[in-house]
Amino acid sequence: MIRIRDVGPRDGLQNEAPVDPVERARLAEALAAAGLRDVEVASFVSPKAVPSMAEAATVVARLPSTPGTTWWALVPNARGVELARQSGLGHLTVTISSSEGYSRKNVGRSTDEAIDGLADIAAAARGADRVDVVVSCAFGSPFADVTDPTPTVAIVERTLTVLPGASITLADTTGTATPRRIAAVVGALPNDARADLGLHLHDTRGTALTNALAAIELGIDRFDTSVGGLGGSPFAPGAGGNLATEDLVLMLHDLGYETGVDLDGVLEASRQLAHLVGHDVASRVSAAGPLPEFGGRT
Repeated sequence: MIRIRDVGPRDGLQNEAPVDPVERARLAEALAAAGLRDVEVASFVSPKAVPSMAEAATVVARLPSTPGTTWWALVPNARGVELARQSGLGHLTVTISSSEGYSRKNVGRSTDEAIDGLADIAAAARGADRVDVVVSCAFGSPFADVTDPTPTVAIVERTLTVLPGASITLADTTGTATPRRIAAVVGALPNDARADLGLHLHDTRGTALTNALAAIELGIDRFDTSVGGLGGSPFAPGAGGNLATEDLVLMLHDLGYETGVDLDGVLEASRQLAHLVGHDVASRVSAAGPLPEFGGRT
């Protein structure tokens, strides 16, 4: 089983003009109805910094209690943790960067300062259901300060010292990953980081699906995707959208992998998303539709 966490209601919308929180909640609900068991629905960040993520608590309050579905929230600091917990969410994502340049652009702090801040997050998150640390720029950086696996491995090791129970997701924030780079970074990680390792892939250079396949061959079975292929960081020069949920699901199903996700349901959510943002989405499958039947052995 390949596990997919759709981050569309958060990462997919954070670069768009603000969408009504009720509609953001409806998008999350549509993804859950399509079989997505994990959906990142909100970001408890300053609305001044990211206006599209304002009214996170309103989004969460509108979500149904859907059996089998876990709602996630991105939290940048201890205050974000407190707000997420007050809203009723116990599954939290935290970002920290392998790139010094990106860290300063994204959170206004050095990587050392960001690591120090993890202690406050760890204290505030005590008792949370799960914390997943997303390591940005894990496979390269537009600031030319991640040129081999060393910075990513160091950040992961330091993170797990502060948050020993956390899981790790490696993020290809600006689409610099290739199968070679993924193998190099994953192979250099400590064993405890690989126990439940995920990938958050972007398709800036058209490599996201190839990278997902390469990761599966390495034993990785957890991926972040975004319905419609929208998303990208406003603080990363040249960052493209996320790997589209429907693109990954179509490929996996054709290869015989189980995901528990209904492709038609995701495509309906993708159409809903295009209406919300007022433009076509990036997903190729959303544009071309499902595959026709094709049997035979390979």
